[in-house]
Parts: sequence; structure tokens; C-alpha cells
Amino acid sequence: MEYHNSVLLRDSIDALAIKEDGVYVDITFGGGGHSREILSRLGEKGKLVAFDQDPDAKRNKIQDDRFVLIEENFRYISRFLKFYGIKKVDGILADLGVSSHQFDEAERGFSTRFDGELDMRMNQSSKISAKKIINSYPEEMLANILFMYGELRNARAIAKTIVEARDQGAIETSFQLRKLLQKYVPKAKEHKILAQIFQAIRIEVNEELDVLKEFLIQTPELLTPEGRLSIISYHSLEDRLVKRFIRTGLFTGEPEKDFFGNIDVPLMKVGKLMIPDKQEIRNNNRARSAKLRVAKLKT
Repeated sequence: MEYHNSVLLRDSIDALAIKEDGVYVDITFGGGGHSREILSRLGEKGKLVAFDQDPDAKRNKIQDDRFVLIEENFRYISRFLKFYGIKKVDGILADLGVSSHQFDEAERGFSTRFDGELDMRMNQSSKISAKKIINSYPEEMLANILFMYGELRNARAIAKTIVEARDQGAIETSFQLRKLLQKYVPKAKEHKILAQIFQAIRIEVNEELDVLKEFLIQTPELLTPEGRLSIISYHSLEDRLVKRFIRTGLFTGEPEKDFFGNIDVPLMKVGKLMIPDKQEIRNNNRARSAKLRVAKLKT
């Protein structure tokens, strides 16, 4: 079952400069579109390891001796590669964000379009769900999440409304939350504002930015000298972290310069930022915000 239209498929795989006998990692397996494309370019001695913590991804498992699916969060990439005896890899691909399948399953609670329980967990065994955050986080924490992860200027007012409403009874579904926050969602910007609210909650549920940071920090140690990192992100918070880490090796502040004014950073960018063309966006609306950045070890 292919349940995800793979965004920037050719560009992201081309960026890996695949060697037939290389070892590659797809940290966001999902529907397996990117993984299948990588395998099609590998020879008999090539190897592909994929990560996905969502149990649904198992349905798409590829029956191929060169392929291993690890049902874990990619924040543990080094640990699990070591378990499989892999010290270095020739390329790592990341297609961040929520898959089309997760958005389209109403009961997963990711989408603003369907009514379903406020869940939003990518890992279904996780104890923190959107419902728990909405109904139990203190007002100040809710406001901070909405401001930091949703970049909402009226985060405090939204948080106050949620807290006042939940005192009258639990907020349990997507549409309940939508109805409650209708006054903050002008018709002209309805989709955008709702997406920002849901994004903020989803990032908190899944610790998405922390996971991304943990992953990025591990990549320089995992890549071979010519190894490539190919990352597709979908919102400015993710893209900012990726761009910053490639440029400076840090997430905040500036790197120290040596006597000659040079900075010692582990990675260097390859090529320019890539975005989907108009045809791809027409075919797959979710591609509209995608950005692809590519890096390799600095030599």
C-alpha cells in the first residue's frame, strides 16, 4: 500500500549521489516511496536501512534482502545502526513532517478537515496526546507552545479560551477545538491559522524539533567522507534548524572563529535550496511548502 505521495522524489534521491554498493538510511519511511527509489538505484551489495515509529508504516514494508525497517524514532539513529553493525553510511534521507496517510486518517487527529479524537501521536504508544495537552497543560505552557511552534501572535488569548472552555468539560475532538477557536480564525485565513494551531500542538506531542536536533547532531559522525545528507522540511521552524546546522553546526549563537577568521563546522551545503515545481504542486498540494537542503561532510 503506497499511502504517501513522495515529495521532491527525484531531486532528493539524486542529491544522495547513490553508489551501487553504498549503505543508505531513510529516516522517514512512511509509504516507502523514497526507499523504493533508493533501492532501484542500488546494486546487489547495496543496503538500505529505514526508520519509522508509526505502526502503520509496517504495511508498506519492502520485501528485499537489501532492506531493513527499524520501527523506532530516528532520534536513535546511531544506536540502532550500531546494533546492526553499521558504523558509517553513504547517505541519509529525511522527509520530515506528517505523511498524507496520517493526515487523511480522521482518527489520528492530525487534520483540521476531519473530526476525530485529538490524538496527533506519530508513535501510538506515546503517553502524551493532543487531548492531554489541550486538557491538562497550564495556560502559560499552552500559550508558549502556540507562540513558539505555531508562531501565533494571539497565543495568550487562544490559550486562555481553551483553559476557560475545558473547565466546563473536556475538549476531545478536532471539531470541538475548531469551533471553540472560531473567533480567532477569520474566514480569509481559516486554513492557515488552523494549520498553525494544529502544527503547534503536533510539534509538542511528538517533540518534533528536539528529535530533529538530536538527529542532526549525530549525522556528521555517521557519514562517510563523501556521504550526503538530503533533508526535506515543510515549515520554517524545521527549515531554520536544518539551514542553521548546515551553516554553523549549531542551533543558536554563532560558531567560534580561529585566528584567521575561519569557522570549524562539520558540514557544508551542496547546491542551492530546492523547492517543488508548479507541476508537482498541482499534482500534490502538500508539496507547496516543501524545501530540500543538501549537505556533505566538510573536508
